[in-house]
Formats: sequence, C-alpha cells, structure tokens
Amino acid sequence: MTQATDLYPALAQVQPSLAELGSSIGPMEVPAGTVLFNENAPCHGFPLVLEGEVKVSRHSGDGRSLELYRVVPGELCLVSSACLFRNTPLSAQGVTTRPTQLLLIPPPTFTQWLATPGFRDEVLGLFADRMADLTGLIDAVAFHKLDQRLAAALLGRGQNLALTHQALADELGTVREIITRLLRRFEREGWVELSRERIHICDSSALRELASALSV
Repeated sequence: MTQATDLYPALAQVQPSLAELGSSIGPMEVPAGTVLFNENAPCHGFPLVLEGEVKVSRHSGDGRSLELYRVVPGELCLVSSACLFRNTPLSAQGVTTRPTQLLLIPPPTFTQWLATPGFRDEVLGLFADRMADLTGLIDAVAFHKLDQRLAAALLGRGQNLALTHQALADELGTVREIITRLLRRFEREGWVELSRERIHICDSSALRELASALSV
C-alpha cells in the first residue's frame, strides 16, 4: 500500500492501518464507464483513487446531467464523505472516465479513521476546497447568460435609469440578490455607477458588446 500513502500521506497515521486491512479493501481495477455509486443509494465505501479518474455528477428526471467535480489520484470524494458523515444516501453519481484503480474503505473504518487528526483535517480541507469549486459552478449555472440579458435590459433606457434592482430581477425572472451582484460587477468594470434606486450608464458600448453575445 506504499502507493496509497504516497498519494494520501495522512493514511500513514490511521488505525486500523492499510496493512491491517489487507486485500479486503482492494485495490480494485475497474474499466472506463463503470458506475461506482448512484444517486439515492447507500454508500458502501469510501473510494481512494490510485490511478484513473472518477466523474461525479447530478442527474435530472429528464435525462440531463451536471458535472460537479472529478476525483483523481490523491484527491477525496466529497459526496462519499458527506454521505458517511451524515449516514444519508448518496447525492450524486460517480462514474470512471478511464481505467481506474482504487481502494474502497468500509464505512466503519472511515469513521474510525476520522479519529486521527491528520486524516480528519484532510477530509475537512477537502470540504473547503470542493465548496470553492461548487461555488464557482453555481455561479456559472446561475449567471449563464443572465449577465448578457441584464446588459441588454439596461440598454435603450437612456444614461440614467430610475430603476430598482428588484424591478430588474422581476423583469429578468430572477432574484434581487443576483441582479445586485451582477450590477456590482458591472460597476467594478466601470460600466455603470450605482446609487439608491438609480443606475447611471458609464460605458454603453461595453454593455452592448456583452449583450450582443446573446445572439451568438
């Protein structure tokens, strides 16, 4: 299990050790396209990727999917961690994208390992890192084309708009907080100036360029 401790140094401190667990945890060799876990299923183990890659995604009833993140050697799976922490079903699906080698740690062993400060810190650090990734993903989904639509909505009303953020949100079918965040971004870019219930257009050409991407 030398390779595993090279990739996951905190495993050198855990009890029971990898050597004590022996071949009961693998390594497992799985081909590309293997479903390792499914949404709403119980978590049967905590995967440690030694080679290859696992794509973790959410799926909708109409067949659409959204990739959340990927797990490569040396990284940990947030969905599996959360499931084992809370003893709840898995919230996403994990599929290998290429031939993958991994260890599958039984849930009781994962719970025991959390008593080791180094391993616990590594798992909590994972939550912080993945939260930053997911926040970026949420921004991309929530704001996709909305910034372009907002730019279009600001144009054609003159340079000074007596308009609330809530009115723009209602017009664009979103919430005020998102409009406020986007307008502040526009202000940082120097495109608009914001004051109470008023928006002054400073750079209409920049807004027009952004809005024009809607038709692309």
